Amino acid sequence: MAAAAKHLTPVTLELGGKSPAIVDTLSTTPSKAKVTAKRIVGGKWGPCTGQACIAIDYVLVEEKLASTLVIELLKKTIKRFYGENIKSLKNISRIVNKHQFQRLVNLLQDPNVADSIVYGGSVDEEKLVIEPTILLDPPLDSEIMSEEIFGPLLPIITLKNVEESIDFINSKSNPLVIYAFTEDETFKKRILSETSSGTVTFNDSMVQFLCDSLPFGGVGQSGFGRYHGKYSFDTFSHEKSILHRGFYPELEPRYPPWTHFKLLFIKLAYQFDYFGLILLVLGFKRS
Repeated sequence: MAAAAKHLTPVTLELGGKSPAIVDTLSTTPSKAKVTAKRIVGGKWGPCTGQACIAIDYVLVEEKLASTLVIELLKKTIKRFYGENIKSLKNISRIVNKHQFQRLVNLLQDPNVADSIVYGGSVDEEKLVIEPTILLDPPLDSEIMSEEIFGPLLPIITLKNVEESIDFINSKSNPLVIYAFTEDETFKKRILSETSSGTVTFNDSMVQFLCDSLPFGGVGQSGFGRYHGKYSFDTFSHEKSILHRGFYPELEPRYPPWTHFKLLFIKLAYQFDYFGLILLVLGFKRS
């Protein structure tokens, strides 16, 4: 931004952030609950093990549903997708470098966080691999809940009521994405109207990035500007305004000396929105 400011060059920034997933579908049919679990696992530990700006950063769920989500569904899905333990992990990406690996290990080794690990937590420094890890209600003031994780660690935050998730999200900086697994249309409208994020995706994760007909970008601390498809063309193009005018006819009230008649003419033209007609009469056209 400093380099752009020097030349007054406009910029578009996508900055990421802590993107939550609200879960409100586990009390519906078992099949939909399983689909929810698969899409959360795929959105968190998919192609790049959480090392993506739009990866799910943490999950918000009601207390009464947390055991179903964590114990019965996410764990089973992780085991089916990736294997039982770190030595048998398959189809899992490595952490991009040693620096990031150590950063993630430090998050896990925080004494205030270690007790909240309910699944995973093993690491292989030589291979730069961290096992998919689930944490249940880590302290909200811990680093793992204040900084973007950008790795295979998934905190589960429990709430008395799923609608509290709106206040929880609003207590933090604007996320790049809000994921919400719900069929409650009223709740969907509340999420859209009462929160601010770059994108909202209902009942899936990550797939919004594949749709080039949707603009992509952040808001507030998650960035500004938008791109993808035609939006990229618009963002990185300058629309130059061009006006062509003939020499006749000429409208004298636009010029001084100002008389009562001229001022009245301008006032009436503005009041009754005659300017469009005047421009047409004057022969303005654009290209």
